[in-house]
Amino acid sequence: MIRTSLLAASLLAAAVPAFAAAGSADAGREKSTPCKACHGEAGVSASPDFPKIAGQHPDYILVALRHYKAGKRKNPIMAGQVANLSEADMRDLAAWYSSQSGLAVKY
Repeated sequence: MIRTSLLAASLLAAAVPAFAAAGSADAGREKSTPCKACHGEAGVSASPDFPKIAGQHPDYILVALRHYKAGKRKNPIMAGQVANLSEADMRDLAAWYSSQSGLAVKY
């Protein structure tokens, strides 16, 4: 019983950073100026060379930014862009882009 409780507490503690407070979309909009050059005004790039990030899940965007910053995801342009972003900056950008209208899903 004690082992089960310790395991549950450990798993919960490990999950807390993943579910930390969401960023601010308004702050993200203010911070998104450098992103617009490649990803477009609201995250819908006109070029197929750059991904459309509008409407993406905020956790997906946040993890991608973290991975670029840590070098786990390789792209020299993105590595340079995220190098000076704080965790709060990345959360704000994720909140902003996830709040934008993405591509329509057709079934």
